[in-house]
Amino acid sequence: MSTNTSKISFQNTEIAYAHFSNHGLKKAAGVYQLLGNNFLVNLGTVLTKVALAIHFPIRPFVKPLIFKQFCGGESLKECLPSIHLLEQKRVDVNLNYGVEIKKSERDFDKSFCKNKGALEFAGRKRNVKVVSCKLSGLGNFDLLEKKQNAQSLSSKEEAAFERMRKRMDDLCAIAKEQDVAIYWDAEESWVQTEIDRLVDEFMQKYNTEKAIVFNTFQLYRIDKLQYLKDSIELAKEKNYFLGAKLVRGAYIEKENQWAEEHEEVSVLHSKKKDVDQDYNAALALCLDNIDRVSFCVASHNEESNLWTANEMLNRGIAANHPHVSFSQLYGMGDFISFNLSEAGFNVVKYMPFGPIEEVIPYLIRRAQENSSVDGQTSRELSMLKKEIQRRKL
Repeated sequence: MSTNTSKISFQNTEIAYAHFSNHGLKKAAGVYQLLGNNFLVNLGTVLTKVALAIHFPIRPFVKPLIFKQFCGGESLKECLPSIHLLEQKRVDVNLNYGVEIKKSERDFDKSFCKNKGALEFAGRKRNVKVVSCKLSGLGNFDLLEKKQNAQSLSSKEEAAFERMRKRMDDLCAIAKEQDVAIYWDAEESWVQTEIDRLVDEFMQKYNTEKAIVFNTFQLYRIDKLQYLKDSIELAKEKNYFLGAKLVRGAYIEKENQWAEEHEEVSVLHSKKKDVDQDYNAALALCLDNIDRVSFCVASHNEESNLWTANEMLNRGIAANHPHVSFSQLYGMGDFISFNLSEAGFNVVKYMPFGPIEEVIPYLIRRAQENSSVDGQTSRELSMLKKEIQRRKL
């Protein structure tokens, strides 16, 4: 892979943080300073879980800091100011109803309605281009695992699985009707093969004119680069467009623990350099097949983003080519997002929304991820401090 990164830079903090007031800039730096303290993150995680269990009111403590940094709002209406601000900076939005795995049919129906509402909302908003969904929010997680393991289901379980499948099908149909992309987020390996099967089914059904339905490829898995290759070949054979969201992966500890408990070989690469190598190979593969593949570079890795942007220019691919987008989480990676947007590339911010108490698991993952991923918090903080110094605050 070429390492030519001279054409685009992520160092311009004036562009990266132009959307922040002086107060907002210092507040964001304060949040990352807290996240850089492992002890405080671990203590806060425990206290938050205890507070939820005893129904202690945590809203006044969580909403002004962590929630506001990483979520658009508790409702779609609350997200509007952030959506409009991003639109002014030529950055699009990927909405995600950030509620985690549920168990009851009532909860599954509620999640369906929230995602349906998000898709219809996106259809009315020029810069809301994507809605991300988790299949485990629409049906029983255990049924996915049973299906993947080819276990027989009772008639009651079969009916429940079919309701899950129909919710998924209906959301894909609404996405096509609204001309909004729908990204199906990746989940744990012991259910992902079944999710892949369903997403492939609906890509063939709905991606006949362009990519509406997207699957997520976790390149920290040893098998996913080959699966991407196979998916591209299947799209060519069946004559549909492949939608691919490329991520490294988010369940490292959980996957390794599961493999150990089940006495199986982990599906994950053991070395980060192998993950990076597969991720970058996946980027090149998608560019090689850009006429058939629409893909999203969903990454906070500066090298991968820089390489893709520069490689597009080297190949004569327009920065705003409709088949390529770059995505970072809302509240993170602004020095990547806004500098890419300023250079004319398609950028989408992943913006969770939902009631604070329901979104807590997402926020805990963000806090733990920032405190555990080597250099991530310090990089965010150093860029924020650089802009603070530039403004002479």
